[in-house]
Amino acid sequence: MAQTGLSWAKVKALGYSSSSPSLVRRRRAEAVPQPSPFAPRRHPISSDRAPPLFRRSINHDIAAPFLRLATLEFGICDVLRISHAVAGVTGNILSRRNPAITIRKLKIRFVLTDHDAVAIGKSVARAMATQKVDSAEFEMVTEMAYGNCSPDDLLHFARQFKTFLSACPDAFAGLTRLWLRNLRFDELGIPDILSTCKRLQSLHLIHCNSGIYSVLQLEHAQLVELDVDSGHFERIELTCLPTLQQVSYNNWFCYGDPIYFGFVPQLSKLSIAKTGVKWEKTLELSHILANVPSICDLHLDFECEKIWVLPECPKLLTPVFSKLQQVNLENLPEGCDISWTMFILEAAPSLKELCITVWDHWCIMETNKELRKKRGYCEKAEVKWKPYAPDLKHKNLVKLAIYGFQSDKNLMRYIRRVVEVAVNMAEIYLHDRKVCGRCGGLYPKINVCSSRYPRTVKERKKTTVELGLASPAMVYFWS
Repeated sequence: MAQTGLSWAKVKALGYSSSSPSLVRRRRAEAVPQPSPFAPRRHPISSDRAPPLFRRSINHDIAAPFLRLATLEFGICDVLRISHAVAGVTGNILSRRNPAITIRKLKIRFVLTDHDAVAIGKSVARAMATQKVDSAEFEMVTEMAYGNCSPDDLLHFARQFKTFLSACPDAFAGLTRLWLRNLRFDELGIPDILSTCKRLQSLHLIHCNSGIYSVLQLEHAQLVELDVDSGHFERIELTCLPTLQQVSYNNWFCYGDPIYFGFVPQLSKLSIAKTGVKWEKTLELSHILANVPSICDLHLDFECEKIWVLPECPKLLTPVFSKLQQVNLENLPEGCDISWTMFILEAAPSLKELCITVWDHWCIMETNKELRKKRGYCEKAEVKWKPYAPDLKHKNLVKLAIYGFQSDKNLMRYIRRVVEVAVNMAEIYLHDRKVCGRCGGLYPKINVCSSRYPRTVKERKKTTVELGLASPAMVYFWS
């Protein structure tokens, strides 16, 4: 540890245990990011003793958890020392590998610095030239958190990245996943990245843009996943992405439609999250998804504020919702009628699962009345909607899940209506409010109604009876 100038306490704070004193761990177990809790875990297998079946596919994950760097806990000198260590260990590991063994997954998380980033890129390029690398991922963070960055800092970091890209084109040409943060490119910056990263399948942009209210046009032959978080774009235009399957766009900053779908024939999963304010446009999904009739999985997160989608008539929506099977409506404001969500059932004949979360998450909400008014946050109000098919019978919806269920007239009436419409409903999962440890300190200052979730056997039996279901056994309570 003396060589790096770091205390063991700081290294442990980064997530390393006393049993692994090196700054960067070398892991040889096949690992999938955020695995399903139902998926079996594989045991690490040493490459030296691996049976023949495993000798050809060894996964390397060279990662350091830098996301907490450049805070009060770590100074810039510590960041640079750790970055230098990551570059050194990356070079040592990749230079000593047996070229006959395929690298199944190479993941490197590092700080974007002038010298060390290039050293990492050169090491990866040499490895790609001498052996097969199935999957390669760069996740870069900057020396400063976004909240501490000025516009000049964002431009500086983008110039650093451009230098890195120019110095290591062979490494980027072999990347399959790329994470970028806190970069303000010129107009051609992001298109240049895509033209260099010819194998790229997954692109994550966090606090990245090409100037405030710029238009981002994307074309790529291999991209499968696009994730944009807090992009200050006027609009993102997905012009030609023939293999794109999944798009996530969180918190846009524009007054029109935030995204345009061009040629995206394989797009099946769409996730959109937004803290809506009163002067922003309400989105018409029939217009935004006009070129995307293949959506199967839709996730809309309203972040406890304004409902920013328009409940449209089925005549307009059914052409784009015809293949929709799963819908997740997250963080709807508490205490409001949610019957407007029935417009999805009217327009999505193939829908199988509907999940709704009702929650006032005070940690992410502005609670000061003056600031709420100044920033354009809306007061709670019912969404105007009328049923277009009063006699609707839905044959495919079999599962309903509600998080934040309370035994009140609003939600009880909603469940009865859904069951009346969904003639083959098989499972109803009712969960209590989600719990956030940080919200606890706010409750004395905020008038929060106590939970009315049925907890006892008697309360649950009463709730089931009041729902009037033909088969009470279909209701599952999860507190």
